Amino acid sequence: MKIHVVKIGGHLINNEKLLNYSLESFCNLIGDKILIHGGGEKADSISDKMGIPKRIVEGRRITNKDTLDIVVMTYAGIINKNIVAKLQSYQCNALGFSGADGNCIKSSTRKDNNIDYGYVGDITDKSINTDLIRFLLKIDIIPVFCSITHDGRGTLLNTNADTIAAYIAISLSKYYQVELHFCFEKKGVLRNIKDSESFYRKINFSLFQKIKKDHTMINHGMIPKLENAFLALKNGVTKVNIGHPFHLLSNNDLNKTVLCL
Repeated sequence: MKIHVVKIGGHLINNEKLLNYSLESFCNLIGDKILIHGGGEKADSISDKMGIPKRIVEGRRITNKDTLDIVVMTYAGIINKNIVAKLQSYQCNALGFSGADGNCIKSSTRKDNNIDYGYVGDITDKSINTDLIRFLLKIDIIPVFCSITHDGRGTLLNTNADTIAAYIAISLSKYYQVELHFCFEKKGVLRNIKDSESFYRKINFSLFQKIKKDHTMINHGMIPKLENAFLALKNGVTKVNIGHPFHLLSNNDLNKTVLCL
């Protein structure tokens, strides 16, 4: 049985027209599906209004206590519940989750000798409550996960949404044929960030290593996204795509960036 794991992020979250299109396309996918969302731009906007500066290192957010409060409020509250409400309007019976709800995603505080990431959680495939997710799918509930996890000791942690999508896909690959979609506002992974038509149709792991070494594609956290994409491919996920949400309902691989080993 095929299952679609879809992560949406980037400008899609802040652009109502694009978000509505993304969610309607998601609802029209045939078969079981799961949605994971980010929301960094919305969190940045709220941080700016509150006078709390953001700090990003290597495409990843540094999360102090004030920032944690903002991302929990933004991701698990404003964005998650608005997405669930929109999905319901498309007759898509969704239920929104943080990692703490139902013990869905348990994480551990990131340990790094060089950078203090603060309240940031790292996960593995064992972090995912696969039994609960499979039960929800069985009763026709569509899970919608934000990028907030928990450590099992009462602390919420900010976790990269691409990483969550990858590990949910990996954990489900033992039971399903999993297709993982990373959706954002571009058509795919761009060769030239100033040219929206310059996207790669296919990236294999060797090319990714070259791109990473040459520092040619750092913009908007694309390197961590691709790292998660290849992690998924190496651990049982059938197919991984990166591109605009219009590719969700298209079987044409020329309309998106397809990852392969």
